[in-house]
Parts: sequence; structure tokens; C-alpha cells
Amino acid sequence: MHLRDGLQTHATVRQRYDHLVETGAIGRDPAQERIAAALDRLTDEISAKRLAHKSSALGWLFARKRETHEAVKGLYIHGGVGRGKTMLMDMFFELLPVRRKRRVHFNDFMADVQDRIQKHRQARKNGDVKEDDPIPPVAKALAEQAWVLCFDEFSVTDIADAMILSRLFSALFANGVVLIATSNVAPENLYRDGLNRQLFLPFIGILERHAQVLSLDSDKDYRLEKLARTPVYVTPADAAADKALDEAWRTMTRGAPTAATSLTLKGRQVLVPAAAGDAARFSFADLCEKPHGARDFLAIAGRFSTVFIDHVPVLGEGKRNEAKRFILLIDTLYDHHARLVVSAEAAPQELYVAKRGVEVFEFERTASRLIEMQSRDWLEDWAERRKERAAPAEAPQAQALPSPS
Repeated sequence: MHLRDGLQTHATVRQRYDHLVETGAIGRDPAQERIAAALDRLTDEISAKRLAHKSSALGWLFARKRETHEAVKGLYIHGGVGRGKTMLMDMFFELLPVRRKRRVHFNDFMADVQDRIQKHRQARKNGDVKEDDPIPPVAKALAEQAWVLCFDEFSVTDIADAMILSRLFSALFANGVVLIATSNVAPENLYRDGLNRQLFLPFIGILERHAQVLSLDSDKDYRLEKLARTPVYVTPADAAADKALDEAWRTMTRGAPTAATSLTLKGRQVLVPAAAGDAARFSFADLCEKPHGARDFLAIAGRFSTVFIDHVPVLGEGKRNEAKRFILLIDTLYDHHARLVVSAEAAPQELYVAKRGVEVFEFERTASRLIEMQSRDWLEDWAERRKERAAPAEAPQAQALPSPS
């Protein structure tokens, strides 16, 4: 049965979008409607190609050789923060009637690619493979796993990534991959002012040949508008606070799929209980009652622009270690200009009740920062500050955790 025939709700991106408008979840935006229409056209093209290949017994056998002539042109959607790009792409991904599809943050994808390249080089050194060049076999393996790739937050900041993108994506497209990407910048502004950018420039032409470039030129940050009306520091941490944070989470993620994931950091894994796009949600216990350190918090702040923390308790003499971690966590999120949403047992200036120790003085700074991070100025300046922040020393790889089923 065709996926669209089996859906119990809305079968196209536009229908799903209209439903959200009708229920008051979002406001109607002509720019978003244009993107929804383009995504639906792409769904039809991908579906037609899939059916054409299935129409003969040998269709799939010879498909890869025919891809170059029958390639479906993907989409590269760019626009400012909070315009709804990820929401629309996630609708497309959910509704697309293709099994071999993958939706991934672009930085995580490139971390996976670099890991595969390293493993290939080690295998070549051990004599297990013959190919000197790792790019073709890596691209082939990626294409075999998923021939539709949806990238969230397509950006290039790492020179190691920049130098291989032309060859990597040429190989992916040659293997029949269709690319759909969201980005804050137009293709011509990718890796701007990057080291050896002239070596990166051919990739822009490759990208534009294989993906239609569309601008989501809405002039509103819908997430910010709604979040500005939503409390981002809720006290006390009771059932009402849980409900408030659940609503704020839905606002920030705009219905994107939420799942547990992990950040791989030099062989260790930092568990993220709930993640959707560039937002992550933790309990205080997840972050501060476990032996996490500065490197773990840097990894979280470098990967996620919005962090939720549920159930921050009042901290006294018996919780000095937890208080130290919380101080370090807030400092790190503040320095990385994160959006922070918290439920806590008390107001910031009343969270630490111990009377001695250096934490008493350090927590004054923490309380001040928690108050500042609630302000409308902080929320309104968030996007600009995020652009200016320094990149983290380590780029952790996020990996989805296996389903319990």
C-alpha cells in the first residue's frame, strides 16, 4: 500500500500545513505555503521515480546506472532563524513514501562521514580494502543506506569538511541521492571567509545543479514571537510547570520528531534524553547528578542552541557537587548564547541556600545569568549572538539511540 493511502491524517505537506493553520498552531504565511508546494512536487517526483523503477523486474538492478540521466533535483531551503524551514522539511520527511531515507543534522552527518573515512583508511592500512581513495566507497555505502537525504542546518565551518564536500556530494549524486536541506544562508554564502575557500567554491555549483534553491523570505521569527509570550523560567517545578515546559517544547520544536540521542565525545557518550532539531531537553538529575564535566557541557552547548532543564531543586550544603556542575552548566550555556527554558523549585536568587563555600559567591553570577537569559532582549538577540559565538573545541557526533522495540 502506498504510504499516502495508509495515512490516517493529512497526506501532503500542504494539507498538514493547512491543518496546523486551521487549529491555530501556526499563522498562515505565503512564503511557507510556497515551500510546502515545492516539497509536495518533490514528493511526487520521487514517488514517480520509485514507481518507474519498480515497474520492471530489472528496474532496480539497473537503476544506479540510469540515475545520472533521471536524477531528481532536490531542494535547498534557506532563510532566517525561526522561519519554519525545519518544520516543513520534517513534514516532508514524515510523509515521503520511501523507506531508504535519512533525516540528520548536517554536522552530525559530516561527523559520520569523517568517521567512515578514518575507518576506511585504517582498513586500507591493514590490507582489508584495496581502494586508496575513501570517498567513492563511503559515498556508495551512504547512498545504499538512504537515497533521500534530509539535512537540517546545512552549514560549513570546518575546513576538513569543506575540502571534501565537492568530491563527496559528486559521488553521492552519481549514486542517485536526492538532497533536501535547510540552512540559514544561501549557497553562495556557505563557508564565507573560510580558509582556502577557493577550493570549496566548486561545491556551490554542484549543489545548485542538483538542488533547487528556494528562499523562505518570511520576515518573522515565529518561534521567537511565541516563545516571547511563554514563560522560560517556571517555578515551582510542579505539574503545572511540566505542562508549561511541554508547551514551550512544542513551540520551539514546531512538532519535529523528538527522540533520545547521544553525543559521542572521544569514545564516551553523553546521553540526551530528548532532542528535536537543535533543541535538547534534560532533567536537572540528567545533567548535574551525574559525573559530567566541562567537556560534556561544551558538547551540549555546541550542538544544541536551545536547552530545556526540568526540575532544578533548591541546592544546599548537601548538594555542593551538584551546585558546582549547575554553575558550570549555566556558564557554558551563557557563553554559547543558548536559549534556556527551566522549571525550578525557586527563583534564581533563591536556588542556592548554603551559607559557606566558594559556591555561595559563584552562584550570585549564576542567578544573575539565569535572570538575564529570561529577558526579551536575550531572546531577541539570540540569533545574532549565536552567529558570533566561537565554535566549540570539539565537534561531537550525535547518534540516535536504538528503539526499545
